Amino acid sequence: MPKVPSRSAFAIRFFVASLAVLASALLVGALLIAAMPPAVFPSVRFPPAFAASTVAVLLGSLFLNRALGCVRRERQPEFRRQLVLALAAGALFVAIQMSALNWLVQRQAPQEVPTGETAFVTVMAALHALHFIVALLFLVFVTVQAHAHRYDHEYYWGVLVCSWFWHALTVLWLAVLGVVAIASS
Repeated sequence: MPKVPSRSAFAIRFFVASLAVLASALLVGALLIAAMPPAVFPSVRFPPAFAASTVAVLLGSLFLNRALGCVRRERQPEFRRQLVLALAAGALFVAIQMSALNWLVQRQAPQEVPTGETAFVTVMAALHALHFIVALLFLVFVTVQAHAHRYDHEYYWGVLVCSWFWHALTVLWLAVLGVVAIASS
């Protein structure tokens, strides 16, 4: 049986993992902003990055579902691998959302800032992104716990709740995306 890390060791692992995931998301987001400024799509009103971020959040849901199935069947290595893949998908989602939000803000006409649909859509997407960052940190917590062998076929409550939270945010994102599509048309 592997040695269980102390609380302080766990806190350090959680902090480092959280920092790594968020820093990588910010770095990739900054690279996407530099690579695809709003002028790349001059006639498009709907941010093309929203389609890519939707794929990322759906992949994260798929990976979390697989992780849940693996932990229930006591497939620990595959369980941890699926959690890491979900983390990567989540970080990619945050990075792409950063690029899409920049795209929305940069393309907004100054006279539309107080009342335009772009401001409404930007606020909705930003609020979702903030909630998603909380879900991503929750996933980091569960992943660090999983690597400390805290979950098995009898106890996987944290994984289950994290999965529900992620799926709920995925459904909310699809609703936000629908509003964005309607507002952009």
